[in-house]
Amino acid sequence: MSRVGNRLINIPNGVKVAIDGSTVEVTGHKGTLKNTFSNEMSIHIDGDTVRVTRPSDDKRHKSLHGLTGALLANMVKGVNEGFRKSLDLVGAGYRAQESGQNLVLQLGYSHQVEIIPLPGVTLSLEGANRIHVDGIDKQTVGEMAARIRRTRKPNAYTGKGVRLSNEVVRLKPGKAAGRTA
Repeated sequence: MSRVGNRLINIPNGVKVAIDGSTVEVTGHKGTLKNTFSNEMSIHIDGDTVRVTRPSDDKRHKSLHGLTGALLANMVKGVNEGFRKSLDLVGAGYRAQESGQNLVLQLGYSHQVEIIPLPGVTLSLEGANRIHVDGIDKQTVGEMAARIRRTRKPNAYTGKGVRLSNEVVRLKPGKAAGRTA
């Protein structure tokens, strides 16, 4: 039994869902998302809910059932509310500046790192050390946050670097921790 696949997806006011075969287009006040799913899954609109059903209890169908349900729920949430990921710059002298739609990061390298946002994603700053990545497509927002984090991953010994706001960096003890007096 797929709990994610069996879950009904509520359609909020102002969101329209159009199904054309295996292609689903979701439109809301934040934008439009379109995705093509496996034609083995059947997607139905029942009033103000969307239901995904599978043809059999085959392992592949169970997997596709949950995946399709989760992707549809993310599409509906994205066009209605949107998604946001926040990143923190931790370290002395680490800061960010806006340059048009791009970001310029100073991360302790001999050069500045310029971040160009992916289509459908907006980057904004809160102060000089917090970056917000906003968009309607959850996958694109996550990919952009991962690209920014990849510019300077958190150091395992000092904790310096770019990290997600809710990320907990476990610090390793240095070599002095192993010494005994």
